[in-house]
Amino acid sequence: MTNHHRIAGNGQIQFGVFFQGVNHTTVWKDAHSGSQTDFESFRRVAQTAERGLFSAFFLGEGLRLREHLGKIHDLDVVGRPDAQTALAALAAITTNIGLVATQNTTYNDPADLAHRLASLDLLSGGRAAWNIVTTDNAWTGANFRRGGFLKHEDRYVRAEAFVQTAKAIWDSWADGAIAGSRNDPRWLREDAINAVKRQDESFDVEVTGRLPRSSQQHPVLFQAGDSPDGRDFAVRNADVIFSAHPELEDAKKFRDDIVARTLKAGRPADDVKIFPGQEFILGATPAEAEEKHQWVRSLQVGPETAIAYLEQFWGRTLTEYDPDGPLPDIDPVVDVTNPTRGNAFHGKSAKDLAAQWRADAKENGHSIRQFVAARSRLNGRGLVGSYDDIADKLAEYAHAGAVDGFNITPWIVPGGLDDIVNELVPRLQDRGVYRTEYEGTNLRENLGLRAPLTRRGSLTSTQLTESEEVA
Repeated sequence: MTNHHRIAGNGQIQFGVFFQGVNHTTVWKDAHSGSQTDFESFRRVAQTAERGLFSAFFLGEGLRLREHLGKIHDLDVVGRPDAQTALAALAAITTNIGLVATQNTTYNDPADLAHRLASLDLLSGGRAAWNIVTTDNAWTGANFRRGGFLKHEDRYVRAEAFVQTAKAIWDSWADGAIAGSRNDPRWLREDAINAVKRQDESFDVEVTGRLPRSSQQHPVLFQAGDSPDGRDFAVRNADVIFSAHPELEDAKKFRDDIVARTLKAGRPADDVKIFPGQEFILGATPAEAEEKHQWVRSLQVGPETAIAYLEQFWGRTLTEYDPDGPLPDIDPVVDVTNPTRGNAFHGKSAKDLAAQWRADAKENGHSIRQFVAARSRLNGRGLVGSYDDIADKLAEYAHAGAVDGFNITPWIVPGGLDDIVNELVPRLQDRGVYRTEYEGTNLRENLGLRAPLTRRGSLTSTQLTESEEVA
């Protein structure tokens, strides 16, 4: 596997933006913070990203409001508008940027979701993408009266069947199905649509696709699972991995692993793009960036948030503890299992992990608030530094081939991309590691992706990207 990550590198870095909705990493108490639900926030973030030649605007999905100790978590709660509804609206006021909807394979129907994604893809001119996620817990399932029906080990079985069914629906229209001229006798060629039938443990489906393909053939597929099963699922099905490995050396190791799995799956080494999530905190000088970093962290993790963070793992209220004092000296509750607490703190390991946390905090001289701020950062420390220093660092990523880009989570909405677009992007362009214009008219072209896996046999070699020779 050594140096496989270098095979995939093309000396370029791309950006996407991840609009999460309120959470403890998004500062919402600052005067410059905007609404998380008004369309104006979505518009400004998406159009700023497009001005910065970002590849994609990425929406998360929340199927149930966050809870804390059995109640709605009111420190950062927000309801998220439906992703595809928001993206359809953004499609009308953007031209090039990709539109990525997180959609769940557990609580959707493949025929319905395939049609909605195909609709967005057509209406946006081939800019739609689907971030494939799975869920198996009864807490979320209660909203759908399906709580607990899916075993944890079966989540990717259903997901794979779901994706295969969706792809078959997208492929069900033949090439040239629609009349190319008003002189043709029929609008639709005879026998141009094939019915899709699937009957197995996951689905019993018989459906006729209702739409032709867009210019990019299929919506682009993103996937974020990091377990061995998740990685294997990604290399069999996805175009892009939204990873949790942003640090350079860790990113290289992750690339090596994904390349090895990709080759084993019979795909070219660079067939799956990698975009780790990352937070950027920038300034004109290193000192200014560090000062800003400390200020952002102080707003992200306030006293109430710090205590609440520990409470979800301890399984009880901790309001009697000083957020600027040491971690609780009591053991967590171990006989309460709740998905809002965190899997690591279920059962017998809870006491051991709590003891380890206390030891770590003592060793680093951290109070509760300092410990939580250090532990809960989105992806480690984040990229903190001057515009020039971060541009140099990203150039190193580009030349190493460690990643294809970063999916940026702004620490504030809607202005969190302004300094990245205004200051960092021009410096990356000066270093020759960032595009100066969009490469194509659809998302697949702009990401440098080949044709969808199920379409490659029906296309000529000239319709595949030149990087096909990498394999």
